[in-house]
Amino acid sequence: MGPVLAGVLQLLALMAALALAYVPLGTYMAKVYTSEKHWRVEKWIYKGIGANPDTEMRWASYLRGVLAFSAAGVLFLYLLQRLQGSLPGSPGFSSIEPAQAFNTAASFVTNTNWQSYYGEQAMGHVVQTAGLAVQNFVSAVVGIAVAVALVRGFARSRTGELGNFWADLVRGTVRVLVPVAAIAAVVLVACGALQNFSGIHEVGQFMGGSQQWNGGAVASQEAIKELGTNGGGYFNANSAHPFENPTPVTNLFEIFLILVIPLALTRAFGLMVGSVKQGYAILATMVTIWVGFVALMMWTEFAHHGPALQAAGGAMEGKEARFGVGGSALFGVSTTLTSTGAVDSFHSSFTGLGGGITMLGMMLGEIAPGGVGSGLYGMLIMAIIAVFIAGLMVGRTPEYLGKKIGAREMKLAACYILVTPALVLIFTAASMALRTPPNSMLNSGAHGFSEVLYAFTSASNNNGSAFAGLNANTDWFNTTTGLAMLLGRFVPMVFVLALAGSLAEQKPVPATAGTLRTEKPLFTGLLVGAILIITGLTYFPALALGPLAEGLA
Repeated sequence: MGPVLAGVLQLLALMAALALAYVPLGTYMAKVYTSEKHWRVEKWIYKGIGANPDTEMRWASYLRGVLAFSAAGVLFLYLLQRLQGSLPGSPGFSSIEPAQAFNTAASFVTNTNWQSYYGEQAMGHVVQTAGLAVQNFVSAVVGIAVAVALVRGFARSRTGELGNFWADLVRGTVRVLVPVAAIAAVVLVACGALQNFSGIHEVGQFMGGSQQWNGGAVASQEAIKELGTNGGGYFNANSAHPFENPTPVTNLFEIFLILVIPLALTRAFGLMVGSVKQGYAILATMVTIWVGFVALMMWTEFAHHGPALQAAGGAMEGKEARFGVGGSALFGVSTTLTSTGAVDSFHSSFTGLGGGITMLGMMLGEIAPGGVGSGLYGMLIMAIIAVFIAGLMVGRTPEYLGKKIGAREMKLAACYILVTPALVLIFTAASMALRTPPNSMLNSGAHGFSEVLYAFTSASNNNGSAFAGLNANTDWFNTTTGLAMLLGRFVPMVFVLALAGSLAEQKPVPATAGTLRTEKPLFTGLLVGAILIITGLTYFPALALGPLAEGLA
C-alpha cells in the first residue's frame, strides 16, 4: 500500500467513526444542557461551592461567573507551581520560576496549553494531576458553557436569562467529559500508553551514558488533553512521544477524540434551537473547511520535489515514521483547526506551504470544527456576519434563527472578530521591532518570522501548539504570550455573552418569503466564503512575509 492511499484510508476511517458518534453524542449533550434534573453528585458539588443551580443568570452575571472561576484557577495553578519544590509527589523537581508559572497558569486555564517547559523535566505528579489535568477538564467545560449560553440566546425570546453558569460547568464535567475521558484513557492504556506514578528511571546505555525517563499518569491526561481540545503533553515531545501515542491506531483515535465533541455540538445546537437542519448547515461548513485543509496539507507534504523526498515517499523531516506523512498531515490540520495544540510531528519541519496551512487554520479562528464550545460560538458569530452580508446584498434587515441582526448585534460580532487578529499582529510586530526578542529565533529570514508569528497566533487563538525553533522560555515571551492567551480567551467571551443576552431579549421574527434559508447549501457556501475572505484580508500581509515567502522561494 502506498503512503498516499494509506493517508486517504485513514481520513475515510476517521470520518466514518465521527459519523457514527455524531447523532448519539450530540443528542446526549443536548439533553444534558436542557435537563431540569440534577444528579446526586452534582447536588453535593453545588452545596460545596454554595451555588443554586436553578437560578437563571443574565449575561453579565454569567460572565462574572466565568471570569471569577477562571481567575481562581489561574491563582491556584500559579501557586501550585511556585510551591512545587515543597510538595510531595514531585520527584526532585524545583519550583517553577514566576514568569513561566504565570505563563503556564494562563495557558491551561484558557484551554491553550502552550508549554514553554519540558514536561518530563519540570512538572511533578502533583502539578500534572492536581493542577494541569484538572484544568484540562474545567477549562474545556467553560468553553462549552459559553457556547450553550449563546445557543440559548437564539432559542429563547423576551428574556435576558441564559441559564446558570455553575450548573453548566458541573454538568459538562460530570456528565460529558469525565465518563468519555475515562473510557478513552482505558483504550489508550490497552493500546500501550503509560499510566503510573513512577519516578525517574535510568534506561539503556547510549554512547557511554544512560538516559532518564520518568513515568506518570500519561494515558488519563492524554485522553482529556485531546477530548477537551487542550493539547498540553505530559512529555515535551507531546503526541510524538511513544508513551503518549504509541501506534498509528492510537494516533487515529486521538484525532477522533479531538474532533468528536466540537462536531457533535452542532447537533446539540440544532436540537436546542428546534431545527436539526440548522445544525447540519453548521456541520457542513466545518467539514468542508476541514476536508479542504487536509487535502491541501497532504498535497503539499506528499509533493515529491527532489530525490530525497521521492525516496522517502513525502516530506518526512520532523515526522514520526510510525505515523507517516498521511497521519501527520491529518493530525496537524485537526489540531490547528481546533484549539487543541497537540502535535505528533513538528510543524516547523513541514514544507513552507504546509507550515502556512497550520498557521492559517488557527487564523480562521479555529472554527472548523474548533475547540470544544469555542468552535461553535465562533462559527455562529461568523454565521451572523454572513447573514448580515447577505442582507446588504438584497436590501433587507438580516435575520438568523428568527432573530434580527441589528446594529448592536453587528457591533458585538465585529468586536469579536477583531480582538484576536489585533493581538496576533501587535505582539508579533513588537517582538520583531524590539532588540532582544528576535534572539530567541533559531532561524532567520521568512522561517524565523514564521516562528514568531506562529507563536502569537497559537497563543492568541488559544491553540497552544508551537512551530518549534523559537526559545519561548524568556521573560518577554512568557509574559506576552501569557497576556495574549488571557485576552484572546476572555475578551471574545464578553462579546459572545453580551450578544447572547441581546438575542434572548428579542421577540422571534416570523419567516417570510424573503427570509434567507440558512439551512440550505447556498448559505453554507456563503459562510465558507465569508470565513476565508475575512481571514485572508486580515492576515495575508503577515502570511506573505512568512510561510508564503518561504514556500514560493
